[in-house]
Formats: sequence, C-alpha cells, structure tokens
Amino acid sequence: MATMTIRNLPDDVYRAIRVRAALNDRSAEAEVRAVLEDLVRPASGADLAKTVHDCGRDVGLIDDDLHSFERDRTALRD
Repeated sequence: MATMTIRNLPDDVYRAIRVRAALNDRSAEAEVRAVLEDLVRPASGADLAKTVHDCGRDVGLIDDDLHSFERDRTALRD
C-alpha cells in the first residue's frame, strides 16, 4: 500500500479530524483513510451511474443534450 504525507494541514482541520475519529471510535489516520475512500470510491458502478443520472436530471439535461457529449470518432479513423 502507498503512504502519503499531508503537509500544512490547518490546526482546525486536524482537530475536526480527531473529533470525527473519536466519534467513530477510530484513530485520526483511520478516519482520514475512511473519508478519502468514501470520497473517491463509489460503493458500486450502479451508484456511480445513478449519481451521474441524477446530476444530469438536476441540471435539466434531456436526451437531445447527450449529442454534445458524443466523441468525434472521425479523428480515430485516420
């Protein structure tokens, strides 16, 4: 597993991490790992798809808007 050092962490952020860790009955280091995992790793692909779908609905995207996201594949053929 990788190791990471975080420099210049504000004191109030560190205190908040320690409080949150205590509330969850784990170390500050374990709390930071849990927070990072929750932030960057969705529980499942289905949840990610639902999140993207919900986000599109929230901003008012419709099916016709999807064409602007399609990839131009003509450059790939050359």
